[in-house]
Amino acid sequence: MKKTILINSILSEVIASMGHTDTIAIADSGLPIPKGVERIDLALTRGIPRFLDTLRVILSELCVEEAIIASEIKEKSPETYAELVKILGNIPVKEVSHEELKVMTKECVAVVRTGEYTPYCNIILRSGVVF
Repeated sequence: MKKTILINSILSEVIASMGHTDTIAIADSGLPIPKGVERIDLALTRGIPRFLDTLRVILSELCVEEAIIASEIKEKSPETYAELVKILGNIPVKEVSHEELKVMTKECVAVVRTGEYTPYCNIILRSGVVF
């Protein structure tokens, strides 16, 4: 059994297979997931698991060089945005429109669907390197 915090085998395998600049998205329950992109559906019910909790766990396993968010989150979900900035720490954050973020998910290796019901709680993480 793994000793690290992430125990979801599918998510763990996807992260382990990512290379430099590959992207993975963490999505609220409503984000459309493009055909052909792997869907890792963690959603159980409204709010479970939460977007921010899922982000924390993924950041414990994935080296991230950039995060991409929808600019709308700042206005529509300011408390979540403030917590998101804290969690990301020194990771550079790029803001795009929600429509542009949805298009960008087509290039992700996977989209992780959470049970989040808070508007615009979506992020794309660009993999970095550990050396």
